[in-house]
Amino acid sequence: MGVVATGAESPGALLERLTLEEKVALLSGQDKWSLPALPAIGLESIVMSDGPTGVKCDGSVPIRSAMIPCGTALAASWNTDLVESIGSLLGETARANGVHVLLAPATNIIRSPLGGRNFEYYSEDPVLAGRITCAYVRGVQSERVATTVKHFVCNDTETHRFDGNVVVDEQTLREIHLLPFEMAVREEKAWAVMCSYNKLRGTYMSAHPMLNDILRSDWGFDGVVVSDWGAVHDTRGSGLNGLDIEMPGPPKFWGGNLAAAVRSGQVPEARIDEKVLHILRLAQRTSALGDSSTDSPSTRDGSEVSLLVRKAAVESFVLLKNESQTLPLGSPSRIALLGPNAGRRPLQGGGSSNVGPSHGVSPLDGIRRLVGEAFDHRLLHGIGGEGQGPRQHIEEHQAQ
Repeated sequence: MGVVATGAESPGALLERLTLEEKVALLSGQDKWSLPALPAIGLESIVMSDGPTGVKCDGSVPIRSAMIPCGTALAASWNTDLVESIGSLLGETARANGVHVLLAPATNIIRSPLGGRNFEYYSEDPVLAGRITCAYVRGVQSERVATTVKHFVCNDTETHRFDGNVVVDEQTLREIHLLPFEMAVREEKAWAVMCSYNKLRGTYMSAHPMLNDILRSDWGFDGVVVSDWGAVHDTRGSGLNGLDIEMPGPPKFWGGNLAAAVRSGQVPEARIDEKVLHILRLAQRTSALGDSSTDSPSTRDGSEVSLLVRKAAVESFVLLKNESQTLPLGSPSRIALLGPNAGRRPLQGGGSSNVGPSHGVSPLDGIRRLVGEAFDHRLLHGIGGEGQGPRQHIEEHQAQ
């Protein structure tokens, strides 16, 4: 175990040099965001980062990451070339910050307007969602950063997200829920998939036979399946099926428990070997195995990034009707911004999509810049004083 591997050494050859304890250690996080390194075989620690609207890293220290329009906005553009460019930007940002795996894109289906993470998802249409997913995967992975297509599968609501049981017929499952994932795997060879928290027909997805039967056998997926954070519920079921990584670390159900399950005959060691090979293949693809090079900062300047992100935002606007040729507007005599959000920057949702944008512009500031000195600012207070009740901003521009 004292010889360091070279980039030419195959994952199979490296696997033969590992003990059971070393193999099992690779299947769980060493902390919240990374897998352990094995310097003896030239394996770096594989680092993951939240997305999908930026590169968050571990969230403790803000990094310079562009914040892109949300998933629904990207899909509304119907522009796969643009989404691929956005993906390349995020992949470049991840690589510059030492991230090997971006936990994105989110490609669940928008089934109800009450879905708490709808803004992350692309569409209620599975074909559109699949096309945008493929473009995102293509762009990110062109920068040697893995995408993690999530959440597999039927994780379309936040209500009872952790314990809900989805009962769906086979045709609906295949044609609506699975299709975007299938497209990402078959057409773009996505390097990772994240299994969801929920049960499907009574079985938690982290231990679901579908991970082997459909994802790997039917579609030919050769990448890594990582659990959503805390989505593993047992040792044997998840060990026998297609899950490769329990996150976050330190492990709760795998680690020593998984090694014991192998020794007792509950989980064949051949299953462990398959999982380790998937991780070593991921390391090769992301240059974390034997041949990694020093990551360099992005060569894009701020104006180039801003133009790309702005283009994506602009193309997300969709005109449904233009009755009586109302648009484009002429020179309005008055522009009103109503409500407290006029002066805020409503840029993003919460959770894993909440990144630290370097800057942002509120509607109020944007209109001020546009009309300049011709701005007449009036502030009206609602009932109560500052901090005691609603406030209403009315900003008016009197045409000169």
